[in-house]
Amino acid sequence: MSIEMPWPALHASHSGVWITTPEGDSRGLSRGEAIRLAADTPVILLNAPLVGQRLGHPELSGLDLLELYAFLRPARFVVPTPRGLARAVDLSPPESDADIAPFLREAAASLLAMAEGDWPEREGAWTGLQSLARLRWPWAPTLTPRIARPERHERWLFSRLPEWDETANRPPPRAVVLAPDDVRDRLAQLTGAGAETRQGQRDYAAAATHAFSPRDRRDEPNMVLAEAGTGIGKTLGYLAPASLWAQQAGGAVWVSTYTKALQRQLGHEGERIFPDAAERRQRVVTRKGRENYLCLLNLEDALQGGFAGRAAILAHLVARWAAYSADGDMIGGDLPGWLPTLFRRNGSTALTDRRGECIYAGCPHYRKCFIERAARASADADIVIANHALVMVNAARGREMNSRPTRYVFDEGHHLFDAADAMFAAALTGQEAIELRRWIIGPESKARGRRRGLAARLSDVASYDEEGARAISQAVDAARHLPSDQWLQRLNEGEPFGPIESLLAAVRGLTYARAADAADAGYGLETELAEPDAALVEAAGPASEALEALLRPLVTLGRRLEAVLDESPDWMDGAARARIEGAIASLQWRRDTVTAWLSLIARIGGPAAPDFVDWLAVDRFEGREYDVGLHRHWLDPMQPFAQTVLKPAHGVMVTSATLRAGGDWDVAEARSGATHLTAAPDHFAAPSPFDYAAQSEVLIVTDVKRGDMAALANAYARLITASQGGTLGLFTAIRRLRTVHARIADRLAREGLPLLAQHVDPIDTGTLVDIFRDDPRASLLGTDALRDGVDVPGDSLRLVVMEGVPWPKPTVLHAARRLANGGKEYDDRIIRAKLAQAFGRLIRRAGDKGTFVLLSAAMPSRLLSAFPEATPVERVTLDEAIARVQLSSGARLRHEEAANAVTGEP
Repeated sequence: MSIEMPWPALHASHSGVWITTPEGDSRGLSRGEAIRLAADTPVILLNAPLVGQRLGHPELSGLDLLELYAFLRPARFVVPTPRGLARAVDLSPPESDADIAPFLREAAASLLAMAEGDWPEREGAWTGLQSLARLRWPWAPTLTPRIARPERHERWLFSRLPEWDETANRPPPRAVVLAPDDVRDRLAQLTGAGAETRQGQRDYAAAATHAFSPRDRRDEPNMVLAEAGTGIGKTLGYLAPASLWAQQAGGAVWVSTYTKALQRQLGHEGERIFPDAAERRQRVVTRKGRENYLCLLNLEDALQGGFAGRAAILAHLVARWAAYSADGDMIGGDLPGWLPTLFRRNGSTALTDRRGECIYAGCPHYRKCFIERAARASADADIVIANHALVMVNAARGREMNSRPTRYVFDEGHHLFDAADAMFAAALTGQEAIELRRWIIGPESKARGRRRGLAARLSDVASYDEEGARAISQAVDAARHLPSDQWLQRLNEGEPFGPIESLLAAVRGLTYARAADAADAGYGLETELAEPDAALVEAAGPASEALEALLRPLVTLGRRLEAVLDESPDWMDGAARARIEGAIASLQWRRDTVTAWLSLIARIGGPAAPDFVDWLAVDRFEGREYDVGLHRHWLDPMQPFAQTVLKPAHGVMVTSATLRAGGDWDVAEARSGATHLTAAPDHFAAPSPFDYAAQSEVLIVTDVKRGDMAALANAYARLITASQGGTLGLFTAIRRLRTVHARIADRLAREGLPLLAQHVDPIDTGTLVDIFRDDPRASLLGTDALRDGVDVPGDSLRLVVMEGVPWPKPTVLHAARRLANGGKEYDDRIIRAKLAQAFGRLIRRAGDKGTFVLLSAAMPSRLLSAFPEATPVERVTLDEAIARVQLSSGARLRHEEAANAVTGEP
């Protein structure tokens, strides 16, 4: 290949550092020498932040192949490893760490050769490269002579994107009754010709059909609670009646998940329902919250100078992606999860609408907006794949009422309680208050940006309506009493400014005085909001008055905006109407927030509200304070969930593999909201078809002393070595995870066993799972986010190790719920659910085999019901556990060798 490569390539792992020169010579070198070399000479790297961390130099930079790939192949998936890149560029993967550095030069040559040709994403590359060259992107000088200037002017991003069309409101769905034979036929169609008939799946689909029957009474949806063990095939089991009902009734079924991994899986299953890609895009739509999607107005501002340095380079690479993206989803969509982390997430969050500042039809890109396109597509879809949070937000805030769903399927239903707990909570904190101030006032510094306050966003209304203009002015004046920049520093110095900061200062003081672990340099502090001291009571009055002064003009402004809509002045076209409707919805959200804050302040010195749990908190991370405030959660968050989501629905299915958490149906009913409905739900349960006695075992290690970090790290290292990788290690504390990783990563790397770690590696969680899934010898350490967010079937996951029993954290909120829900039994239900979810990562399909190891002698026998019936459970020493894991690993290798001998593969 005649590509001149005048740069060395550098690779670093936990087992060493290697360099390959332009002449092709490869050698190992020290970390210090590698850092000096990278500082003096441009070097080819793969994932610069990760290499920098390996070298102990986080700010390392160079010619990152992932950036080059993102430019040439926008919106295309690649696992960001040498192995993954080799597949993407059709090269042989390197066999060892020492082979990676020369491979990087080969991969760079292959990508640069592609740039000289005519590849599918060529349009826009030349134009984008000119801007990147002005920003001194390291790859620009090399790419510029290779990408020829196009003969015709290239369409830029904002001209490439299609516009969405307005459509009439969808009529209400018809009342239909699904015939059992039709449901069975649809299930057979989805599973495919020749698929094995699974009676459990057929029974599950039949049970799910009840959720799609016409309801008999208002506020009494047909509700089905279905617990289906792993391997039943519940996804197709509920999609069969759901897709059939959507077809016959002309309505939309919203399938709600908790994890992005399941959202992606459901999107793939849509291919079974609608094999034709064009029809599938119309009939199956994925929806997420606004904060997940690229905001085109934010991007335009970034491209026109709103970003500088590396953040500006990221913006241009995101623009390349946006031109080819299927839906503009930046979080879990087709934007590579590793791309923002290459830039230390410098500016990526500013490209989405995280502050609710959307100006709707006032935006010049409104007709091409990814968010608006998704909303309109979902109004006409058959299946809308959403998430629990979005469903609750839309229901609670009254959004999209014209297309409000009547049928829901809540998959991962064991998470409904947690999602509702977060959604219906209230928090008067410094971070929340300063965001409200910025939303109302707009930017108060000279920093460049598109942020605008109420006065700028509603200038035309203000010029037309005198009372509305006065309300805007009053709201801006009142918002100046909210916390402003440097508020936390002023609290630390004992000099709060304004009534809200004074309240937060009193909260901080009382929390430090009463928190049991105030001397701990670790994480957050909290204390009950009971028997407040004089300082807190005294600060509550002025704070309440300040919030009342803010609420009044917000209420007035909302009324005036509604009046303007009714009057329809001459200047109000369709775009202006849409913008004012959006402003009304945003105002309602803020009014509800301030009202909740006032209710929370009223609790200070007043009687406790029996439906709520209130407390004070100082949020810290590794000893550094980042927020202070008052918090309120529902004692039972399923109460507002039932009122806002369940009762308006006609049919609801809640399903999960661990819906009962090892208990009875009353547990499932309580945590799904069914207890707040007058009609009893239907119950369905199907155990997993897997042979857990033959496919798995649970080993409880009895001789690793709790708190002995050296022993804990040694246990993880020995178990991972015994399994030869393929291990998911789960921790209940980030600090212990980091300690274990620091002790064992180099040791495992020397044995050819890569170790990945959440909260350590500068890689997003989704990408970590992708890398783990792709390499059978890799292992992954993580916390709760990995306990049930990982779907890795096959040989890549064959051992799960938990550091100990996942006891609930003794927070104020947990203590109140524990007292109200049975004490120790409530704790046991939570622990069983966590254990069941963790064990569920191990066996995902019929051919999987593996071992679950719990490093805790304190595991009570009463919690063993968390594991599937017939699963072998033994209490053993660490040496015995290692011998069992080695035996299992050896048997697996012998099985693979025998299979390869039959097929003739090496």
